[in-house]
Amino acid sequence: MLTIIPAIDLIDGKCVRLSKGDYSQKKIYNENPLEVAKSFEDHGLQRLHLVDLDGAKAQYVINWKVLEKIASKTSLIIDFGGGIKSDKDLEIIFKSGAAMATIGSVAVKNKEFFFKWLEQYGAEKIILGADVNKKKIAISGWLEVTEIDIFQFLADYLAKGVKQVLCTDISKDGMLEGTSLELYKEIIDRFKNIELIASGGVTKIDELYKLEEMGISSVIIGKAIYEGKITLSDLKFYKERVK
Repeated sequence: MLTIIPAIDLIDGKCVRLSKGDYSQKKIYNENPLEVAKSFEDHGLQRLHLVDLDGAKAQYVINWKVLEKIASKTSLIIDFGGGIKSDKDLEIIFKSGAAMATIGSVAVKNKEFFFKWLEQYGAEKIILGADVNKKKIAISGWLEVTEIDIFQFLADYLAKGVKQVLCTDISKDGMLEGTSLELYKEIIDRFKNIELIASGGVTKIDELYKLEEMGISSVIIGKAIYEGKITLSDLKFYKERVK
């Protein structure tokens, strides 16, 4: 069954969303991320994708205290991304309560570091962040698009022990125009054993059924929740339908 992972993006410790990763298109939804996280938990959700947008821009983890607060006051299983660039950053987020770390830029710019962490912490705790724009990998909070092909990128890292991949189509993210079903299907068709976490643009509950049929393991939903396109009650019903 498809695992639903709601997202909280952080700037200045507040719950925000961007459009296509554009920091100038910031919208604040709640100044209390813990309140948002508790509402997710109250509706039966068990996972949380927490993104430090300040950290992604600054190149080091900044909003770890928000992580610590949510981890200590909820039972949510949290994966944390944004600004993880050093051993110290990774130590901070795990000590602050993250169950998993999502790492993208380092996997591109400092492969030795990434593979050291993969070996040190294991594939269950390290998620490869594969953010794409027109099938090219983007890094540094999506501020830099590379010439690296998504499929070659995935092939290289899966061959070296990566299991979990979080793939966000930047062109879809925050636009509420639907997710990249074709891209995810192509990834799933090419890489049979991948644990793919789809992200970006999910707008309707129907898309969840399509992703599940495709064999996607998990999906991240952000702006659609905050804008009321998909309600927490919808997600609770989706989760409970097979019980």
